[in-house]
Amino acid sequence: MSFRTAPGAHGTALVYGPGDLARCLDLYADPRCPFCRRMEVGLGPVFRRLADEGRFVLRYHFATFLDGRLGGEGSHRAVNALRGAADVGQGAFLDYLHVLYTRQPDESTDTFADPDFLLDAAGEVPALRGADFDHVVRGFTHRAWVDRVQADFADSGVTGTPTVLRDGTPLTVLDASGKALRPKVFLAQLH
Repeated sequence: MSFRTAPGAHGTALVYGPGDLARCLDLYADPRCPFCRRMEVGLGPVFRRLADEGRFVLRYHFATFLDGRLGGEGSHRAVNALRGAADVGQGAFLDYLHVLYTRQPDESTDTFADPDFLLDAAGEVPALRGADFDHVVRGFTHRAWVDRVQADFADSGVTGTPTVLRDGTPLTVLDASGKALRPKVFLAQLH
């Protein structure tokens, strides 16, 4: 599967999955958000399986608002790297997203702003090792696109992350304590 952007104001959603874009899960996340980490680590494989089975297409809408609140540019740089991974392929993108969240530093640090950290994480995704991806990460190649990503997030009406929508209807991904739902509980919402 190759990289696609979702329809929208600026084509800023990164898409995973074959099939009809009418059956979508829209996932909103900021790379520095610890609750997004919980969602991805706990439910990311479930989302991927749903797409691989052809039940849904995943549209990832990233945000970078934590950079503004906490200082730095880690979310911006991580989203740039995720776009570079998506340019390589959908599988590389989802693999890299999962690696970044499993390695996510404390949100108050700006570790994702360090290209060496992002490239070290990419070492876990063989398809990303090479001069082209390194250039994207070190050169912040998609900076203007990342700015459009945040603008689209701000215009989306979504007020926080993580948020997952099915056909515009919010789905619960975290329990009352802020932990990811068990997969069975999440999947029950889709029936």
